[in-house]
This record gives sequence, C-alpha cells and structure tokens, in this order.
Amino acid sequence: MRHRKAGRKLGRNTGHRKALLRNMVTSLFEQGRIQTTDAKAKEVRRVAEKLITLARRGTLHARRQALGYVRGRDAVARLFEEIAPRYAGRPGGYTRIVKLGRRRGDNAPMSLLELVDGPYAHGAGAEDAPAEGGEG
Repeated sequence: MRHRKAGRKLGRNTGHRKALLRNMVTSLFEQGRIQTTDAKAKEVRRVAEKLITLARRGTLHARRQALGYVRGRDAVARLFEEIAPRYAGRPGGYTRIVKLGRRRGDNAPMSLLELVDGPYAHGAGAEDAPAEGGEG
C-alpha cells in the first residue's frame, strides 16, 4: 500500500529528483513561467507555493531557509522583494498550470507553469482592458 506517500518519483533517484525540483523552482522565480511536463509542473507547484508562503513572512530566518533550497541569491532576492509582496493579501494559489498539449518527440503531456498576476501571466492585461460594448 502507498498510503500517505505524497509526491512523484519522476523516474529519478532522490538526489536527481531534488536537484531537478530545485533548478526548476529557481527558473520559475527568475523567469515567472516555465514549460515542462504535467507531472513535473505539479511537483514544482507544490514546492513553489511553500516557498512563496515562506517568503511572505519576510524574516531573516525565512530568507535563509529559502537560500537553502533555491539556487542563487538573485532568485531569492526576487522572491522576497518582488514576488512575495505581490501575494501579501492572497491566501494561496500563487501559481497556475496551463495545459499545452503533447510534446512532438515522445507524446508527453506538456504544461506551462506560471505565477499568477505577474508580468508574464497567461492572458495578462485582460483585466485592465475595457469591457466590450462601451458605456451606455
């Protein structure tokens, strides 16, 4: 039985899987969006949501904890100074997964993992555009 065994193995051993997730989370924080397979996107989302919640605390201890996981001081600085304040009033759900179809080479299901309400968010600017039909 696999009761209470959360997380996917992604066909990798433990060290490789941890390195993969750390690299992908770092890329997500640096670039705002990443394209990957569905399974990887769902695993990266779990880690990214926890790190954004950690960054919302804004303490030195939280920053050091994030530095222990995210690769690169610039990614952590962006997480704490740009990303976390953007979601200060949001109780979770900082990322979005958009299905893209299947990859040509191996038919793997692909997804776009992105931060919501960001500069690269899917359909960004749609909220700012005036409604069709005009006034009156």
